[in-house]
Amino acid sequence: MTELERALAEIELLREENRLLRQKLDHVIRQLYGSKSEKLDPAQLDLFGDLDGPGKPEASAAPERNEAAEALIATASPCRPKSARERKPRLPENLPVEEIVLEPEPVKACPEAWRRIGEEVSEELDYEPGRFLRRRLVRPKYVRIADTQAAPIVAKLPEKLLERGILAPGLLAHIVIGKYADHLPLYRQEQIYLQRHGVGLSRQTMANGVALVAEWLKPVVEAMKAEQFANGYVQIDETPIQYLAPGKGKTAQGYLWTSHRPGGDTVYHWHPGRGSDRLENIIPHDFSGTIQCDAFGAYRSYARNYGNIDLAGCWAHARRKFHEAFVQGESKQRAAWILRQIGHLYEVERQLRENRAGPRLREAERQGRSRLVLERIYRALLHLQKSRRHLPKSLMGKAIRYTLGQWPMLCRFIEEGQVEIDNNLVENAIRPTAVGKKNWLFIGDKDAGWRSAVIYSIITSCRSRGIDPHAYLKDVLTRLPTMTNRQIAEITPAAWAKQNGLQYAAERRSA
Repeated sequence: MTELERALAEIELLREENRLLRQKLDHVIRQLYGSKSEKLDPAQLDLFGDLDGPGKPEASAAPERNEAAEALIATASPCRPKSARERKPRLPENLPVEEIVLEPEPVKACPEAWRRIGEEVSEELDYEPGRFLRRRLVRPKYVRIADTQAAPIVAKLPEKLLERGILAPGLLAHIVIGKYADHLPLYRQEQIYLQRHGVGLSRQTMANGVALVAEWLKPVVEAMKAEQFANGYVQIDETPIQYLAPGKGKTAQGYLWTSHRPGGDTVYHWHPGRGSDRLENIIPHDFSGTIQCDAFGAYRSYARNYGNIDLAGCWAHARRKFHEAFVQGESKQRAAWILRQIGHLYEVERQLRENRAGPRLREAERQGRSRLVLERIYRALLHLQKSRRHLPKSLMGKAIRYTLGQWPMLCRFIEEGQVEIDNNLVENAIRPTAVGKKNWLFIGDKDAGWRSAVIYSIITSCRSRGIDPHAYLKDVLTRLPTMTNRQIAEITPAAWAKQNGLQYAAERRSA
């Protein structure tokens, strides 16, 4: 090879490297400032339709028409379509009513000259700020009249979370919900209570109260975890959270792991690391079933050590990578064709949800319809990989390599009817923590992260079951001091909802 040829080859290599770097930069900018929607133009999905071969029907068995294409576009997104929401009344009937009668001035001046023939009613919605109150427990002392020398008697104080503690269960529930549901750091709550209510409640006092609540609720969350993993199918994901590292003058990174069972509870687990050894403290050693997760290597490493665990992949992650290649303009036709096939998979799932299909029906439908789509995607990806049309470092090359590397896990959902097509439910459960950490920024100590995990588990599970978290916490924190360990299972959010006759929002979605 001459020097000129070497120079030209080097120039071509640099050009390709420059193109890939620009592509990565554009991708980062889009992630920071661009739209996160993954919806596509219906026309884009037909650009690479000839890959199916002439006359070959789609696995979804839908006739070719514009309505079907638009439906596929809607289901191509991994986000689940929102069900039609019933229109709620603007003014709920159960609100207390304050009635004000406005008499005309002439009637006030001479009421005997007027006869009432009807009325006109208009309503408005008002609000009175929450109020503090001092609950004074008065315990009269008595002495026996016939025996004045005997010791006086007085009623016992009711059992409390903390003896001589000033914070009652209702206020503790309010503080906890303010921090973990409404994302109000304790210093903001301190200012609100002082400025608006004239109550001086220090941050330290509230922090001690939060720690007390977490300590008492820890057995409840352990019972929720045991029930969750008894089902044989759990989704798991993790999110980074900063915590203070004493002596270093800065924060370190920990992780809030989240386990979720569709239609059931959500449990958070705090660990300062992200290795596979952390899963040993999350997944019970006697667990046998399916874990649905992303492609993080810790899950595979853990599954190799425990042969009774199967891993299921997430099609939302795979689809996202092809969508990134499509948006960047790299191989638009091929990426659009792959997205179209994934759209067929989600169309099947949409119909199953509308029909409220159970695990057996879901498995049968997936075997009959989704399997054909998966086979077609697999053949196309193998063809593209062998043709070497895409560099390994390009977005399309990464999408192909990722999907083929996850293929057995991505096909798991057609083998088990209870397994979801993606991991979106557990990712949605992580969102409240993402909003919260933008306000409170970091956890105060490495050993205190479990407290946030415990309280998040309770509040998120209450929300998913349609339970008012304040009502639940106030009742449970009142009852806990008098309960035994055997009674803990009676006050989990699931058991509490049954006792109070509530219909699960989670059951309505998964039915």
